[in-house]
Amino acid sequence: MSDIAVPGLLDRAIRRITTVWRDMAAGVQDESITAQMRACLAGRGGEVSARNRAAKLAETYQGLDETGRREFLRTLASFDSNPEAVATAYGAVQAATDPAERATAKAALRRALEPPRLRLLTQFTTIPDGRKFLVDLRGFLLKIRRDDKLLAALESDLRGLRAAWFDIGFLELQRIDWNSPAALLEKLVGYEAVHEIRSWRDLKNRLDSDRRCYAFFHPRMPGEPLIFVEVALVKGLAGSVQRLLDEKAPLLDPREADTAIFYSINNCQRGLAGISFGNLLIKRVVEELSPEFRNLKTYATLSPIPGFRGWLDERLAAEQPGLLSDEESASLSSAMPAPSGDQALAKILAKRGWWREVGLRKTVEPVLVRLCARYLLVESNGGKRARDPVAHFHLSNGARVERINTLGDTSEKGAKESATLMVNYLYDPAKIEDWHEDYAGEGKRNASTTVRKLARGWS
Repeated sequence: MSDIAVPGLLDRAIRRITTVWRDMAAGVQDESITAQMRACLAGRGGEVSARNRAAKLAETYQGLDETGRREFLRTLASFDSNPEAVATAYGAVQAATDPAERATAKAALRRALEPPRLRLLTQFTTIPDGRKFLVDLRGFLLKIRRDDKLLAALESDLRGLRAAWFDIGFLELQRIDWNSPAALLEKLVGYEAVHEIRSWRDLKNRLDSDRRCYAFFHPRMPGEPLIFVEVALVKGLAGSVQRLLDEKAPLLDPREADTAIFYSINNCQRGLAGISFGNLLIKRVVEELSPEFRNLKTYATLSPIPGFRGWLDERLAAEQPGLLSDEESASLSSAMPAPSGDQALAKILAKRGWWREVGLRKTVEPVLVRLCARYLLVESNGGKRARDPVAHFHLSNGARVERINTLGDTSEKGAKESATLMVNYLYDPAKIEDWHEDYAGEGKRNASTTVRKLARGWS
């Protein structure tokens, strides 16, 4: 990224909110972290005092280094349920003799089991940007918890709160365009993890009249996208992300487009890991586009296959029996002299820019497409779930594997992760629910006839 200073924006945002918290906490006495947490739980004074203490505690956390933040969180996690109160409440449940008494006793047990740290976490939501603070806090927890059972318990509490706070009923769909606030556009650049936005010109191209970008926001986190999708309005299925993002390509009148291509979907908040917004986002965007462009007949993605090369390289190194046919092995060994077809293919894929050599490309591409069909439709990590994470995401959302594209992504990343292949997943509004149930219930991976034929013979 050449001319977009996202870190500067994030630093300014952190400084701004920390200044707000410092102003709120100006009258709060400096104390140890444990003492601050106890003061928050004691709840002395009114609502304003409670918010000021929470702001002071948040400011303290933000001022710590990684080691200090870890100890802060372990201290927070130590505010657990009182074992004696839990045992007493459980005894009351066991001693209850009628349904009404048992219901009352169970309610008391639930209250006894609720750790004080939950009240502390909830207090952060009362301060400016408190919801964002907690999302980032959980993101840090996910990174450091490892085998620490105390931190795992705290993360479990946050996970439960997160599910309630970010229920899909609270989400707001907004379109992002070139006239959106600069701060939001800079965040879009920073959060783009599928296809890097290299410059302001690149960003402007992605937001032009034949493009759309939509994001989900939460009312308590204004200006902070939770997830966003970039869409291109085109004619026919797109097969190359380089052509799709070509800044010099002529604009297409969106009224002439018959296909909407979802080419980049990005989750923005690490602390919301485990919540699936993608399914709803795609459906909502289809609902937005359909009335505006009634000529759109096809809704599909142009997606990476991030695990394909890793899977293939492992099997080529092991020279897995039956991976290549005799005919494929012979043609590959002829194109790249090697003791076996597996070694020949491995040497070709290791060659920088191999696809620019027409002879190599004609030999290799049919083999790669066939193996990719097997990878997408057959391979798993155990059970029925697709091995590729992007495939799992779209199949779970009710899509089918429509087409595998050669030279789909010829960037260094595309070659390294997927041997330049990309895949179109088709979203048919009339079939989404059926295809979702097929995959979720039976593990069935729906695909077009062409792709299914390529994977035939594998089990």
